[in-house]
Amino acid sequence: MTIKPLSDRVVLKLMEAEETTKSGIILAGPAQEKPQIAEVIAVGPGGLVDGKEVAMTVKPGDKVITSQYSGTKVKLDSEEFTVVRVGDILATVE
Repeated sequence: MTIKPLSDRVVLKLMEAEETTKSGIILAGPAQEKPQIAEVIAVGPGGLVDGKEVAMTVKPGDKVITSQYSGTKVKLDSEEFTVVRVGDILATVE
């Protein structure tokens, strides 16, 4: 199965949290920060949303930063994805 977003929605897959610090300290599960960097998996068509034209500024494969608690979590085939509005994407990572 695949997820095909509608309207101004974007499907993201969160990147794995770092398990060790730069100095080599291994972090326990609760001490790890929630990742905010994600990979774009699929992008909706954009268009007219709530009376405003929305242009999609990301494409599949882009790495992006999102708001920490934005979006809807979806589990599909034992993988977890997050569906967000394109406006919830704060920046791209190069």
